[in-house]
Amino acid sequence: MNVLIVGLGSIAKKHINALRSLPENFTIYALRSSKLAERYEDIINVFNLESENYDFAIISNPTHLHSKYIKLLANKAIPLFIEKPAVHNLDNVAKVLALVEKKKIKTYIACNLRFHPCIIFLKDKIRSESLDINEINVYCGSYLPDWRPGRNYKEIYSANPELGGGVHLDVYHELDYVTWLFGFPKSYNSVKRSVSSLKIKSIDYANYILQYDNFTASIILNYYRKKTKREIEINFKDITWNINLINGKIITDDNFILFEAKDFDLLDTYKLQLDYFINCIKNNISPMNSLNNSIQTLQICLNNEK
Repeated sequence: MNVLIVGLGSIAKKHINALRSLPENFTIYALRSSKLAERYEDIINVFNLESENYDFAIISNPTHLHSKYIKLLANKAIPLFIEKPAVHNLDNVAKVLALVEKKKIKTYIACNLRFHPCIIFLKDKIRSESLDINEINVYCGSYLPDWRPGRNYKEIYSANPELGGGVHLDVYHELDYVTWLFGFPKSYNSVKRSVSSLKIKSIDYANYILQYDNFTASIILNYYRKKTKREIEINFKDITWNINLINGKIITDDNFILFEAKDFDLLDTYKLQLDYFINCIKNNISPMNSLNNSIQTLQICLNNEK
C-alpha cells in the first residue's frame, strides 16, 4: 500500500513505526515543503500531491493546518487517517464536512486510547451489563516541559493557541473515550484557564462537567502536574472502580484487581488503530470516530471558548 504522511513530527514517527510493525508492505511518502527537508530511512519525500496514487494519508501536522490538508486530500478522494483533534476550531468546519461527505471519503480521527485494553474492557462491560453508575471522575495531568526534552516548552505548538495548542486539544482523548463509552451528555459546561506557574498563552487547565440522565461525569486536564496521572474513577451504587491507564489496571475500592493488561505497552494502541483503519479501507467499512462523529465531541471540547 502507498501511504502519504503529512507532517513528520513525533506523533508521525509513532504512526510510521506502527505501520512498519504490521505485516502489510507499505511504501511511505512524506509531503515536504522544501527540497532541503531532512530525509528519513525508507521514506520518500514528495513536494506536491501529483506524484503518486495513495491508498490513504495520515494527517499529523500541527492541528491548525488540518483543515487545509483535509480539503486538499479529500478532493483527491484519498481516505484520511487524521491525528486528533481533527481541527482546532469550528470555523468553516461545515464546509469541510460537506466536502468529505460529497466525496464519500473514509475518515478516522486517531484516538488511540479507544484501543487501550482497559477502555476496551469498560466498553464490553457497558455493552453487556446494566451498570448502576452514580459518578465518573476522569483526571489527566502531566508536565508540559517534559513533553519535548531539549526544547523550550514555551515555543512548542502546545503552548501556543494560534498553532492549535492547549491542554483541552492535546489531551482530547479523555473527552473522546468518555463520549464513546457513555454516549453524548444531555448537557455540559466547562472551565478553561491559563493561570498556572507555566506562564503559557494556551489553556493549561480544563474542567468539563457532563450531565447524563442518571450520573455526572467530571473531566479534569492539565499541563502542570509533575508526576503524570491518568485515571478514571467510576462510582457505582455499591463499589468504586479505579482505572489506571498508565499501568493498565482496574482495581476496586477493596483492592481487588478486576482487570490487568499484562505486558501492556501504549505503543501497541498505535498499531491496533492503524490495523483497524486499514481493515476498514480493504473491506469498505465506515470507520468509527469519523470526522463527523469527532466534530460532535469537539463541540463539547471547545464549549465556552472565546
